[in-house]
Amino acid sequence: MPEEPLVIFDGHCGFCRIWIQYWQAITAGRVAYAASQDVGHLYPQIPPKNFSESVQLVLPGGTVISGARAVFVTLTYARFKALLWLYDHVPGFAPAAEAAYRLIASHRSFFFQLTRLTFGKRILPWKFARVEWIFLRLLAVIYLIAFASLAGQITGLIGARGILPVGGYLAAVTKTLGVRGYWSMPTIFWLAHADWFIQAVSIAGAALAIVLLSGILKAAWERAVLIGLYILYLSLDTAGQDFLSFQWDSLLLETGFLAIFLGDSKVVVLLFRWLLFRLMFLSGMVKLTSHDPVWNNWTALAFHYLTQPLPTPLAWFMYQLPLGFQRFSTAFTLLVELAIPFLFFAFRPWRLVGACIALFLQALIFLTGNYTFFNLLAISLCVFLLDDRVFEKFRLPARSSRTSRAAVVAVTAIISELHQMFFEAPFDTENALVRIAGPFQIANTYGLFASMTITRPEIIVEGSNDGVTWLAYEFPYKPGDLKQAPHWVAPYQPRLDWQMWFAALSDYRATPWFTNFMVRLLQGSPDVLGLLKKNPFPTTPPKYVRAELFDYSFTNFATRRATGNWWAREPRGLYFPPISLTAQNQP
Repeated sequence: MPEEPLVIFDGHCGFCRIWIQYWQAITAGRVAYAASQDVGHLYPQIPPKNFSESVQLVLPGGTVISGARAVFVTLTYARFKALLWLYDHVPGFAPAAEAAYRLIASHRSFFFQLTRLTFGKRILPWKFARVEWIFLRLLAVIYLIAFASLAGQITGLIGARGILPVGGYLAAVTKTLGVRGYWSMPTIFWLAHADWFIQAVSIAGAALAIVLLSGILKAAWERAVLIGLYILYLSLDTAGQDFLSFQWDSLLLETGFLAIFLGDSKVVVLLFRWLLFRLMFLSGMVKLTSHDPVWNNWTALAFHYLTQPLPTPLAWFMYQLPLGFQRFSTAFTLLVELAIPFLFFAFRPWRLVGACIALFLQALIFLTGNYTFFNLLAISLCVFLLDDRVFEKFRLPARSSRTSRAAVVAVTAIISELHQMFFEAPFDTENALVRIAGPFQIANTYGLFASMTITRPEIIVEGSNDGVTWLAYEFPYKPGDLKQAPHWVAPYQPRLDWQMWFAALSDYRATPWFTNFMVRLLQGSPDVLGLLKKNPFPTTPPKYVRAELFDYSFTNFATRRATGNWWAREPRGLYFPPISLTAQNQP
């Protein structure tokens, strides 16, 4: 008799061999396996024809079990006990399982090919130790980019002499919400919000990201660093107001929060796949349900390369392509966003196909538009569509960490409850959990470019000392000079340049920060001027400022050869009236 459970299988059966290899991996030495051709003669109590009909499980006491029950008993040694319980206790389950087993056994060739198609040549347990290690290094890079990018801009945006001072913002929150404001607006800037402290938070975040990137920490300390990174970025995001209101800021917070719970947990890996699914699928759904005519007639990308916030030089060339190509590209984008996400939960070969297509789309977006660290973040989430087998030929470290089941269950329950309103935005504010967890951005809705803009309005800000001669302020990256080619700037995000794109799509009265910006120019705020490329008044601020609106468009090949211009523009009138710091000085 065997000293441990022994599974005897037909060694000539390819279907049997591929599944026995998987069972060997998941039972991890607790069960022995042998081909009937090698050991069948040692068990005369088992008729030879039985070996060709089903697997035989020989227990240490000599008991022999076959068929579906043998499979379920074997799986209990891999801690999969639910199936055996169902077999023993649920009426009708056992005969149905045995019938299914006989069907598969009598059509092994077909099910072997089906297994190869769905699972691949090998079926192995999920392992993500190397995937986790790679993902955390990518996340560290993204955090580093995000914090370092803010360090050079943050005082100009929310500092004491910035466009939207955080001190005034928190005071307004306190006046409106009282003590509830501390929970509604979670930020460490309630403790202090001097300029040096705001910058110190950005620098500290970048420093923690470098530590995480180094990979030198043990798992417990790595988790502490991830908590610190999340808290610091949440603090900046909350205090950043309009300037940190982008979907990728929310995505980074949700991703960073989930990363805290990484540690040999398949449930957390599935939560990351769910996040990637929502990111892509919702981006397609908002396009489909917006009833925007250019999405409906597949011409959206004929406008997108021009009208997106900060095009790259390649976008100029893509814009010149014929309408047929733009229609095909639009249809491809919708197909990828609406159909491919379902492959994220498919069997391994199809999941890998989904990962490749998703990565291809992100690469195209990265090449044609400056979407800060968004594409890198989406790419990093695609890593969870892979597994350690993809990287087995590389000598990569394997992260050794384990998250408590209680923590995983708790975070899964919270996120599941929040995602009841998966298709709804904003969340139901009557839901108590939403009110409590909402400010921490651990579950968000996504969806980019629901309505495609078909023209490109641009704001040109000007100053004057006499109300007659006006000189333009130049921004580092947004269009202005007609001869200036579009810039490559991602993954850095010039947040004022980005907000100027949004401001041009509406009236300045609907964009309160813009008036504050114009006042800061009159005051000559060095922090705000530091966000610009060129200040035409380097010694003293101008007496007046105003803003004009133009319609910008890309030139074509002939015009660019003749003039050197990448852009053409047509005036649309005044966007912001001339103002001065004193009423009597209005021009």
